[in-house]
Amino acid sequence: MAEVLSQGEIDALLSALSSGELQPDELPGKDEEKQKVKLYDFRSPQKFSKDHLRTLELIHDNFARIISNYLTAQVRTNVKVNIESVEQITYEEFIHSVPNPTILTIFKMPPLNGTILFETNPAFVYQIIDILLGGTGDKKSKVREFTDIDKNIIRHVNEGLISNLKLAWEEIMHVQPEIEGIETNPALNQTLAPHEPVALITFSVEIGNNTTFINICIPYISIEKVMDKLVFQYWFEQGDDQSLLESREKLKNRLNVINVDLTAVLGQAKVTVDEFLKLTVGDVIPLNQRIVNPVVLMAEDERIYYGKPGVIGKNMGIEILDIISKDVDLYE
Repeated sequence: MAEVLSQGEIDALLSALSSGELQPDELPGKDEEKQKVKLYDFRSPQKFSKDHLRTLELIHDNFARIISNYLTAQVRTNVKVNIESVEQITYEEFIHSVPNPTILTIFKMPPLNGTILFETNPAFVYQIIDILLGGTGDKKSKVREFTDIDKNIIRHVNEGLISNLKLAWEEIMHVQPEIEGIETNPALNQTLAPHEPVALITFSVEIGNNTTFINICIPYISIEKVMDKLVFQYWFEQGDDQSLLESREKLKNRLNVINVDLTAVLGQAKVTVDEFLKLTVGDVIPLNQRIVNPVVLMAEDERIYYGKPGVIGKNMGIEILDIISKDVDLYE
């Protein structure tokens, strides 16, 4: 908080400015602001850059739209899922931030390493179960231990939610989510060290008049080896490469429908105009090309291939022997 000056101090400061004893650039606090040090906690280093978090936000914003449709189909009522925040915290902070009991789904997502956590808030779980069992979902349930029936129902729902991560991540990489188990007491889940950095993605789920929350906890060690793919530049380069391949394929398909005249040059001969005018059917014109030498195939007016004359069934044909290199010809 800024220091509050007394009236006497304000008068003295104004008097010094008026007399020229103190310049505006020398006002107290200017140097302090320039030299202000930003605090950094070495116990919880910032492993995720802003680019990484922004990319994770884009991926899971798409995931939110996908599961909105999935949940709407499951509960037969309008469901809106929005991404609320993407931040780096420690695993210990995440465990302390979720209620007990809760539904903590543990799953793997190869090629990512380790385990990822999908936490569904009890309020969300009770509302979904109430709707699936014939209720309206408006009733507020008291916090209680989850029964085996509750766990089986919500496991089926969570399997569908987690499987949609495959669609959300497909622009970055192909992943295969695999559920390993469900835990109701977060404190008993010891899959990570307390100070391990994690990316916490929080979603709000609006069903009717109620808003609940679900979370995805992605440990840094899970995506450490693919961090370079979570950078905007890499993502857009991938998109550019894909667009380039598609453009080349379209160009190739368009070229394939163009008709090109292919001509085989068997040889050349020089005749006079008089000889040319006296030519009749059955005359033989000697060419400058030997029978054993390859002939030249031309596409329009360009020399393209070397070939060998022959017969294909009852028709005459040319067997292609080699490609004529333009670069070599031009160099020579």
